[in-house]
Amino acid sequence: MKAHNYRRVKGQAYTRKKYIRGSPQSRITKFTMGDSTAEFEYQTFLIARKEAQIRHTALEAARIAANQVLSGKLGTNYCLRILPYPHVVLRENKMIFGAHADRLQDGMKHAFGKAVGIAARVRSNQTIMTANVNEDGIEAAREALRRGGAKLPITCRIVVEKTAE
Repeated sequence: MKAHNYRRVKGQAYTRKKYIRGSPQSRITKFTMGDSTAEFEYQTFLIARKEAQIRHTALEAARIAANQVLSGKLGTNYCLRILPYPHVVLRENKMIFGAHADRLQDGMKHAFGKAVGIAARVRSNQTIMTANVNEDGIEAAREALRRGGAKLPITCRIVVEKTAE
């Protein structure tokens, strides 16, 4: 199963978990890391350039990569947040290939598919991750968001803003 099969946003979102048996759990363990109570001078954003669906495993990989850089360089003097929540359930009509597999599959008959994962739908110019840091941590935050963005299936840009005080 490749990520590019599910990247494109098409059709209505399939999110009603009430009707879905065996809906997969999200792999994202934390949405906020670092010191969430402190106030910081600068805020850096990872912003999507176009609309896409981002799988929960890709969001978790981006979170781990960004958090590793920030905690290594700044200790606990930062706040990293993952903003989109994966609601959309992804389905796959599994086909079995190989010798004598033709008796086990129906082809496209009853091809609704089973739930294989979940994804977050992201619009163009939507913020995916934010990192709040002080002035000495701006370069570390840029590097962290760059590494986190490399784990995502779409291109992103990084914006740094001074927080209003």
